[in-house]
Amino acid sequence: MFLSSCQGETKPPEKPKTAVRTQSADFVDYRQTVTLTGEVVAHVQTNLSFRVSGQITEWYADVGSHVTVGEVLARIDPSEQKADVEASEAAVRAAEAQVRQATSAFERQKALLAKNSTTQETFDLAETSLRTATASLDSAKAELGTSRDSLSYTELRADADGIVTVRNAEAGQVVQAAQTMFTVARDGPRDAIFDVYESLLFEKPSEPKIGLALVSDPSVKTEGSISEVSPTIDTTTGTVRVKIAMDKTPDRMTLGASVTGFASSQPTKLVMLPWTSLSAVGGKPAVWVVDRNDSTVNLKPVTVAYYETGRVLISDGISKGDTVVIDGSKMLRPGQVVDIAKEQAE
Repeated sequence: MFLSSCQGETKPPEKPKTAVRTQSADFVDYRQTVTLTGEVVAHVQTNLSFRVSGQITEWYADVGSHVTVGEVLARIDPSEQKADVEASEAAVRAAEAQVRQATSAFERQKALLAKNSTTQETFDLAETSLRTATASLDSAKAELGTSRDSLSYTELRADADGIVTVRNAEAGQVVQAAQTMFTVARDGPRDAIFDVYESLLFEKPSEPKIGLALVSDPSVKTEGSISEVSPTIDTTTGTVRVKIAMDKTPDRMTLGASVTGFASSQPTKLVMLPWTSLSAVGGKPAVWVVDRNDSTVNLKPVTVAYYETGRVLISDGISKGDTVVIDGSKMLRPGQVVDIAKEQAE
């Protein structure tokens, strides 16, 4: 017993250090690549409608039909307009008769005035009657022109070469003036329309040109420039419509074809870390950083620029060369000594 009491006190065994995996922080040039799917549309698309009201009697072009400028697309019943033309023609003939009569009376008064066989007042009345008759004739001719125009408006004609994309006309349908009957996508340049999330609009593209490829055959490619950005946000999808004007339109990029757009942002200096390295402090993102001198760890708040599948991109909060814990951080506490099991190169 005495001998045993003389033995030195034993020290409790040291707790094993927590093994962690780390990565040295390094800033690299990062470009955010955006890939979206859109649709090929016409650069100019026209809505065609009758300029007079009436009942449609015939239509000649359906969706998908190629039409040429001046081609008749539909007709409405011209009976009312023909009656107006006939009435205007009769009014012109009556006005012409009045002009002839007024002209004869004026010439007689003019001859009599030269012989002092009539009064100046009678001559002035004849002259006024002639001018009135002439003005009435001009008015009747203008009315006749308007009536003939209205008659021509009973035929709806294509204003340019293109493809019919919408047809609302049906035989027997009563339509009002300016009611859209056909939509024609004009031949010529084509655009690609994309629905883009608003946040992407704040990223300035690294190149002015946007790459485009056909979804069904990615080998069919072209480029384009942003020509229009919608000033409003679609409340249903939360996206903004962006139109890309194609520099050249391959034959296979027809109207309605699905295309993929490619763009990348300006390069930004960021640190790329696995998602397992991310922790939190005070409700904000943070990472564990190892002190190389004593192998202790501490939390550093960071600013996350992007979240991607399997990784996070840090823009601020850590410095180049910092040793960041990327695995094994669940049981760590500030000031704890860790054992670096393996350092992973970025």
